[in-house]
Amino acid sequence: MRETSKTRPIHIVGGGLAGAEAAWQAAALGVPVILHEMRPVRRTDAHKTESLAELVCSNSFRSDDALNNAVGLLHEEMRRMGSLILAAADRHKLPAGGALAVDRDGFAAEITARLTQHPAIEIRREEVAGIPPTEWDNVIIATGPLTSPDLAQAILDLTGETALSFFDAIAPIVHKDSIDFDKAWFQSRYDRVGPEGDGADYINCPLSRAEYDAFHAALLAGEKTDFKEWEKSTPYFEGCLPIEVMAERGPRTLCFGPMKPVGLTDPKTGRRPHAVVQLRQDNALGSLYNMVGFQTKLKHGEQARIFRMIPGLERAEFARLGGLHRNTFINSPRLLDRDLRLKQQPRLRFAGQVTGVEGYVESAAIGLLAGQFAARQRRGIASEAPPATTALGALLDHITGAADAKTFQPMNVNFGLFPELPAPAGLTRAQEKQWRAERKPALARRALDDLAGWKGRLGITDPEPLAAAS
Repeated sequence: MRETSKTRPIHIVGGGLAGAEAAWQAAALGVPVILHEMRPVRRTDAHKTESLAELVCSNSFRSDDALNNAVGLLHEEMRRMGSLILAAADRHKLPAGGALAVDRDGFAAEITARLTQHPAIEIRREEVAGIPPTEWDNVIIATGPLTSPDLAQAILDLTGETALSFFDAIAPIVHKDSIDFDKAWFQSRYDRVGPEGDGADYINCPLSRAEYDAFHAALLAGEKTDFKEWEKSTPYFEGCLPIEVMAERGPRTLCFGPMKPVGLTDPKTGRRPHAVVQLRQDNALGSLYNMVGFQTKLKHGEQARIFRMIPGLERAEFARLGGLHRNTFINSPRLLDRDLRLKQQPRLRFAGQVTGVEGYVESAAIGLLAGQFAARQRRGIASEAPPATTALGALLDHITGAADAKTFQPMNVNFGLFPELPAPAGLTRAQEKQWRAERKPALARRALDDLAGWKGRLGITDPEPLAAAS
């Protein structure tokens, strides 16, 4: 077949969650895709496999509550857009209370298989070391937090921007059979029962006041990873702080953060502990559990020593210890238009964490939009940004102009990004309190209604359920 402007491929650089979702969305619209993934030709400090969409940090996509949590709403919007990432997550979900957690190996294997088998998608295992060649007239750069140094430098040279970077910290994973259940117990906070859970989805390790104080002191004194000189001024993302950085903020900080004991009762004492370490299932077999909120920059030997101070983990065997990787993102509010195109060179789009969204789901969501925008441009069919009242639209709005370019930092989706619902006039104090209690579900219902209207205008049909991957 003779190549025309409508049959030329879209080139996608990066096979993480955003790149995988972008490829799937573009191919679903009948546009050929060439997906460039540098692994295993060039490896990263964080990835362990060659799979596409490998999860390198947590295995949780966070809350799956579509009516009361913004990320849960984003899940639902992406499902209604035929998201490959959410379909695979749903197929490989694990018990995690009200959260959507996945078996990371099964999840990545399914996505890799689906993209490899898709007739419109070609996967090239190669590094794109600089700005893509000019003959690539429709490109999505979705290289994520581990953009190769050569490409990162080329982007900086092109945009003239100062690099904005931070460190993501990875939490340790523990073998379940090495946990002492004479001290630890299973319970979800407030015994909450999620779609795949039974109210006892987390392993809880209790600490008394004396044990907590000793643990806190050990975190402060533990030997940390040394940073190179050029790394020392790099800020952390507030939603992914290393445990020892939180500990430095005060002796009680952890008790109000990842070690908060609220909603938990030690069955051996019948009382709430002073502090609790929670572990969440990390694989389908239930043999591995990750330490929730325990991302760390402690040296490996120190991690094993200090974390074994936690009651129940005295003989813990670690499948993976924590670590750090550097994350680089562009100043999207200054550089990108509403279609995620680089203003200086519109043939280039950006997607995923490199745009300054934070989190697996948010990264995939921007990949979804980039794939839609690029494919619709290629086919010459109608396109418009989703309404700002939707989770997809609120996130897009934030990174393409709503955020202040002078102070731009990575952001998770949250209801604070949505246009407000004004309170009805004339409410009594009690009625206003009730209205505020119902605000999030009202925002979510408005979002889903507006998403349906947007889909209707663009002719986007509801997705067919995916059959099992071969």
